Amino acid sequence: MKKWSIGKVIENRSWNNLLFSLKIRANIDAFTAGQFTKLALFFGKNFIQKPYSYVNPPASKDLEFYIVNTKSTGLSAKLSNLKDGDLIYVEKRSMGNLTLKEVPECKILWMLSTGTAVGPFLSILQSTIGLERFKKIILVHSVRYEEDLNYLSLMRNLEKRSAGRLMVRTVVSREKVKHSLYGRIPYLIKNGNLEDSTETKIHQKDSHIMICGNPEMIRDTIEILEKEKGIKRYSTDKKRNITFERYW
Repeated sequence: MKKWSIGKVIENRSWNNLLFSLKIRANIDAFTAGQFTKLALFFGKNFIQKPYSYVNPPASKDLEFYIVNTKSTGLSAKLSNLKDGDLIYVEKRSMGNLTLKEVPECKILWMLSTGTAVGPFLSILQSTIGLERFKKIILVHSVRYEEDLNYLSLMRNLEKRSAGRLMVRTVVSREKVKHSLYGRIPYLIKNGNLEDSTETKIHQKDSHIMICGNPEMIRDTIEILEKEKGIKRYSTDKKRNITFERYW
């Protein structure tokens, strides 16, 4: 158990019947904004662990995780029932390459996310380290229903503080909502609505796209970007246009 830290729950905030955020205080190794670690609990004699991305920036004293409750007997259901002061295992080391270190030089940085996978991008944007590299950053957060836009106030505050560098666009896929795009990210790219709403073109020469979310969204988005925008997923010259991480 040397690789684990015993943390204490500081806050368990329930957003709705499926989504919640955990704040935990634990001693862990330094991490880079955009990375993830693992949370774990004992289920009787079984030690159950699962990866979760940080929402908080590395400088924060509290660790924050945005989680969907699967309503099953799995770890997320147990985590949703934790109370202030409860103990939880947090892996000390962090992992993942969805970081600005993996992004080559470019002018426009797109951050495309679904559901709780907005977490890594919020960590990066709150950290602010390295953001000066980009002329424009566009954060896209797609959810099923408007009630799932739980971090919208934080996103708007980050947008205001960015002095025009950051633009936030929300997407709702199962209901039409004022001030949000309607549909799925891949099709909003294909029909041009995402570019039109941001007044920004996705271009191979000056754009990089970071994608985090469910595997289906990632697969469909990459396919459309490659076929219709000439965007490179892999490149030997290190000038690829896509960085992605499948969410759990």
